[in-house]
Amino acid sequence: MLLKTQKKMQFDKELFKKSVLYNIKTLYRKTLEEATPQQVFQAVSYAVKDAIVDNWMETQKEYDKQDPKMVYYMSMEFLMGRALGNNMINLQSYEGVKEALDELGLDINIIEDQEPDAALGNGGLGRLAACFLDSLSSLGYPAYGCGIRYRYGMFKQQIRDGYQVEVPDNWLADGNPFELRRPEYAKEVKFGGYVNVYVDEKGRSHFKQEGYQSVKAIPFDMPIVGYGNGIVNTLRIWDAAPVECFQLESFDKGDYQKAVEQENLARNIVEVLYPNDNHYAGKELRLKQQYFFISASVQEAVAKYMRKHTDIRNFHEKVTFQLNDTHPTVAVAELMRVLMDEYYLTWDEAWDVTTKTCAYTNHTIMSEALEKWPIELFSRLLPRIYQIIEEINRRFIARIEQMYPGNHEKVRKMAIIYDGQVKMAHLAIAAGYSVNGVARLHTEILKSQELRDFYEMMPEKFNNKTNGITQRRFLLHGNPLLANWVTDHIGADWITDLSKMEGLKIYASDDKAQQEFMNIKYQNKVRLANYILEHNGVEVDPRSIFDVQVKRLHEYKRQLLNILHVMYLYNEIKDHPEMDFYPRTFIFGAKAAAGYRNAKLTIKLINAVADVVNNDASINGKLKVVFIEDYRVSNAEWIFAAADVSEQISTASKEASGTGNMKFMLNGALTLGTMDGANVEIVEEVGRENAFIFGLSSEEVIRFENYGGYHPTEIFNNDQDIRRVLMQLINGTYAPYDPDLFRPLYNSLLNTLSTSKADTYFILKDFKSYAQAQKEVEAAYRDTKGWAEKAILNVASSGKFTSDRTIQEYVDEIWHLDKVVIPVR
Repeated sequence: MLLKTQKKMQFDKELFKKSVLYNIKTLYRKTLEEATPQQVFQAVSYAVKDAIVDNWMETQKEYDKQDPKMVYYMSMEFLMGRALGNNMINLQSYEGVKEALDELGLDINIIEDQEPDAALGNGGLGRLAACFLDSLSSLGYPAYGCGIRYRYGMFKQQIRDGYQVEVPDNWLADGNPFELRRPEYAKEVKFGGYVNVYVDEKGRSHFKQEGYQSVKAIPFDMPIVGYGNGIVNTLRIWDAAPVECFQLESFDKGDYQKAVEQENLARNIVEVLYPNDNHYAGKELRLKQQYFFISASVQEAVAKYMRKHTDIRNFHEKVTFQLNDTHPTVAVAELMRVLMDEYYLTWDEAWDVTTKTCAYTNHTIMSEALEKWPIELFSRLLPRIYQIIEEINRRFIARIEQMYPGNHEKVRKMAIIYDGQVKMAHLAIAAGYSVNGVARLHTEILKSQELRDFYEMMPEKFNNKTNGITQRRFLLHGNPLLANWVTDHIGADWITDLSKMEGLKIYASDDKAQQEFMNIKYQNKVRLANYILEHNGVEVDPRSIFDVQVKRLHEYKRQLLNILHVMYLYNEIKDHPEMDFYPRTFIFGAKAAAGYRNAKLTIKLINAVADVVNNDASINGKLKVVFIEDYRVSNAEWIFAAADVSEQISTASKEASGTGNMKFMLNGALTLGTMDGANVEIVEEVGRENAFIFGLSSEEVIRFENYGGYHPTEIFNNDQDIRRVLMQLINGTYAPYDPDLFRPLYNSLLNTLSTSKADTYFILKDFKSYAQAQKEVEAAYRDTKGWAEKAILNVASSGKFTSDRTIQEYVDEIWHLDKVVIPVR
């Protein structure tokens, strides 16, 4: 572990103010009074960056001197959030900067709001990667994050007439003050062409890719600041540039398209995260993106190692690659290619190094999410890589046949290349020295269901690493009122040791502590209510129950169950206006993939229901529905802080882990959920009596999936409440101008027009159990003291769910990183 033995960095307020004013003058030729808010943000960021760079250089100098083992965390996405506030928090200079800016007449909150969220990720996968990088630096372990510098991210979500509209997220329009361009480490990445084989005088074959197109990968480095320890690791994101920028000869001949062909090839690779792959061109672009950043990262990792070492055969002793899901799995074949084609190792030598270097994290139980590529596409785009995977597959099948003679079913289930597809998860498992799930239930399901054959063949590779979150982002920065309250009661050690939260348990039943806690929650709800009024034009009551579901929109996450229940509640209120009903505000936030029809239609349904409910004066504000546009890290911090109820309602067995559940828990929201993913472990920590659990178990879901027996039409026919809600999807209640608008959602539940399974995610099966759990939520919330006790106990029981704990487990059980000590300067 890398330790910095010096104390908290001294903050020179006067020097900082001079730096801000100097930056405004030299960057924009303006005075402070003339500068725009965006220009002030840039100037402040560069002043903060000055302090970071000193620590960054010192950290790298010690790495060079002490030569520690390094993890390269490879991920298609890093959902970093805003950098300025997080960097100030981790430098322990937030209050000092705030005071300095106050003296300059500047509001730190307005300045922070000028920063766009870095559009480098989308959902839990990317946010987990960001938390891991924060923890690696804060714990002091040497690391690089490796990804792509997307110009427009996935997309910026706008809601127009209730529909999601995807627009480019031009987060780099004003530049990124925290990044450094590093052209000296540029790498060439090759696509297409063919492979020629040359035999040398010793009779050894050499493979050379020819007739290819190539792009130049240029790294941009972003600092990852450790909390209070002077350590700065690096997120390296790769931009693409043409090898030959502009072909003037073609332009002069009038062939304008050819003149910029190379530039367009490069630009396309880094334009957006997860381009729509509903068509062939989209699939090709996704594969290009994956190979682009992996090839560049692997080439540079090898080159960096060889700058200090002479024997590439010992590469694995100083480097480990952690593959964050299947997207980076091509690293296996790329490392083999570099070792054999550029360093002339034999196959066995290269395989020995590769299988001691690559480790794989699986993030999904959904078999359709385990990436597979058509052979035709893969072999045409990456001909040398495909050759290598073919040989890996041949040898792996030989191993399977040796262990299971004559068992063709094993080969069918486990082969890397089969049925015209290249199966990337199979490649990762065959080549990786470690395969981990991200919650205990998830790992057990992988071992007993989806990856059972692999587990039976090589059980030693499989292990669990339950996900975690960084408390520094999601409590210290996102909820300063609660963070200060926690520190006042148990001290500040929780910032780097979340297990200290347990000390709050003695305050859970204390009247004064409960009042303070609930007052903080109310203030955070007022803050979010003001945000909703400003952005949605909807007035919500901060005294109502804030029931929140914010996460990527997918059918298995069951936002549809949530909104169908809201429709049911609305019916109840309309039918029984005299009923005693505690006011509820249902808050949604989610992005749907651009090509995901039912997910996008669910967003429209939520907004259609909101339009009806929020404008019905007869219900006296008992029910409000809000869809927060463009859900992202910066507004998530406010949402987590304000939530009373955390909706974690995925179909049991489908959610690998979830991390939103942990962020809500840390901020004192009670979980309403299924026993799925990390919910299981949350309930273990806090006690079932301090959560609201409903629905089928994972075993019951798997049993129905394997053996049948679930018929949603029976529920439809026998339950008039459910039937009424479903009929409202197709009778114009929420779409009078187009009654059939929501019919695809209706059909997905009852499948009246298809031969495939109905209600795949058991929404109707779990509906009544969910409705009952919601009644229990209301009853519990009416008991203010009881609710406060439960909420405080949730915060006090959150210690396990820090990414610091997760990273320490990776270090101890998978990576075995070296300890490094930075001496006091």
